[in-house]
Amino acid sequence: MNVTIEPLRPRHIRSIMPLEERAHRKPWSAGVFRDELEQAERGGRYYVLAKRLGEPAGYAGLMFTAGEAHVTNVVVDEQHRRLGIARVLLCDLVREAIDRGCAALTLEVRASNASAQALYREFGFAPAGVRQRYYENTEDALVMWAHDIQGDEFRRRFLDVLDRAGRRMEDAP
Repeated sequence: MNVTIEPLRPRHIRSIMPLEERAHRKPWSAGVFRDELEQAERGGRYYVLAKRLGEPAGYAGLMFTAGEAHVTNVVVDEQHRRLGIARVLLCDLVREAIDRGCAALTLEVRASNASAQALYREFGFAPAGVRQRYYENTEDALVMWAHDIQGDEFRRRFLDVLDRAGRRMEDAP
């Protein structure tokens, strides 16, 4: 697959904006990304960039609060989808949450996005509720959680996903 993961930096914002704009009806602005990366410098966020053949193929992020990590976004450019890049990005986010001692992970996903939900289930995320009209005030979000990510059961599951993604714990930036 030839995918590399590196920390997302302010210099990358311009190159990921087209991906963001194609992925979302209401995309984040470059200013929002700058603010998020400033928070990352202070330890409250974590963002990574996936490159395939040297070009930006996707990005993902985490927000840390009270011993938990919240997946803020996982975006893969449409021309790079179905190659396992989202799995690789999520592997990196999970590894970071584990390394930081988080007890759980959470995220929201479009109710209509069955493929993303299936990916999240691979990692042990389970539906926990619905946020009505969360996306653009029109589409519901499914709230998913993965609990006890420091436990043996989650670790076994995660190692299996890493293996399927062709990664190891030490592959992250």
